[in-house]
Amino acid sequence: MKRAFRLFAAAIVASAMSGCTSISYYAQSLEGHVRIMAAREDVGKLIKAPSTPEALRTKLTSASAIRRFATDELALPENSSYHSYVDIHRDAVTWAVFAAPQFSLTPKTWCFPVFGCVPYRGYFDRKSATESAVALHGQGLDVYVTGITAYSTLGWSSDPLLSTMLRQDDTYLASLIFHELAHQRLYVNGDSAFNEAFAVAVETTGTRKWLRTAGDRAGLRRYEADRKRSADFLGLVSKTRDELRRVYESSRTPDEMAAAKATTLDRLRTRYRQMRDRSWAGYRGYDAWFNAPINNAKLAATSVYGEQVPAFLRLFDLCSGDYPRFYASVRRIADLPEPARAEALKAATTCD
Repeated sequence: MKRAFRLFAAAIVASAMSGCTSISYYAQSLEGHVRIMAAREDVGKLIKAPSTPEALRTKLTSASAIRRFATDELALPENSSYHSYVDIHRDAVTWAVFAAPQFSLTPKTWCFPVFGCVPYRGYFDRKSATESAVALHGQGLDVYVTGITAYSTLGWSSDPLLSTMLRQDDTYLASLIFHELAHQRLYVNGDSAFNEAFAVAVETTGTRKWLRTAGDRAGLRRYEADRKRSADFLGLVSKTRDELRRVYESSRTPDEMAAAKATTLDRLRTRYRQMRDRSWAGYRGYDAWFNAPINNAKLAATSVYGEQVPAFLRLFDLCSGDYPRFYASVRRIADLPEPARAEALKAATTCD
């Protein structure tokens, strides 16, 4: 599955600094953040340095161009973020732990000062994330742990490019940078679904514009195919969530509910294989997601990123693709109370 979760390291650090969580969580959070910040190297200097490996120089050159494009063409913040680089020497910068009840799709949330409540808890240390997951599972919760590719503090510090961000092609890198800078452009405390869908909308429209501007028709075709598969995948997950919701709201006994849950998840896998082999012509990029255990926490984590994206993309079109107008429109909706926010986004008929 090419698409990775991008979560807020800022929430981890803010929580630790506030003293609202355990000393061990404070220690791993602050230590991880400080270690990464201390390792930053200036991108411009690395590009010029004769000792920089050519492959890294090429990637950093692309990243610099993408960063300029983000400000010049997408009206995203111009600041010191993504002008430095860190090789973190591991496959993920943080690990996120999601949890949900055995018979509910409502994820457990953790609340942090400044950033509000989010449906995950993040760790810079994989062992700590695993220990947290084991403890949550011991409470009878479904648990899902996933590695995080990109690191964001929502502009509170100078977020660096990370080695994990450079492991795929430039289209993926562009999507990451646009997504993270979108969070710096607008963030609503405690509404992860709104925040993530907004950032995905900026990421999607921005990446399309970047590819068109570069005249990369082949790259644009690949990107659109990837977006179509992502939409198909989210559609499958949404359908399964609806089916599970009906199971959980039924009068079944716990044993009957567990059996119905297992049957529903097996049906999800069967539908995926049929879609993969027919509509996707055998594309296997999502196999790992489906081959690993699936539970309520994993489904909840996935849904955070997709449910409101179509409404944001429709609003972007209503704003004629004008990014400043789009951001202003989203800001007006974001200022509404949470119960009215999603409805206003869905019901919008004009940009203004």
